[in-house]
Amino acid sequence: MKARQFFVVSYDISDDRRRTRVFKTLKNFGAHVQFSVFECWLQPSDLANLKNRLKKLIGRQDNIRIYAIGQEDVGRIQVLGNKDVTADSIFYLH
Repeated sequence: MKARQFFVVSYDISDDRRRTRVFKTLKNFGAHVQFSVFECWLQPSDLANLKNRLKKLIGRQDNIRIYAIGQEDVGRIQVLGNKDVTADSIFYLH
């Protein structure tokens, strides 16, 4: 199994309905950290799934950016304010 990687996803969606759908989709993949920004720890297959879902939701004038952050750089992210960088959680299935 490949290691999960940290991604920052930001979006600029002009239509309220499409923006809500994008938001709800991203909530299933990561943590909402700012108005239109999510932090996600994803496997390669999760990233592909997320991109496929988002492509179906956006219009021509919309914009979604996905930034891959290397493991060594995650520890250097600086946050000013009251939120921490989203931790990589380990999940155990029963």
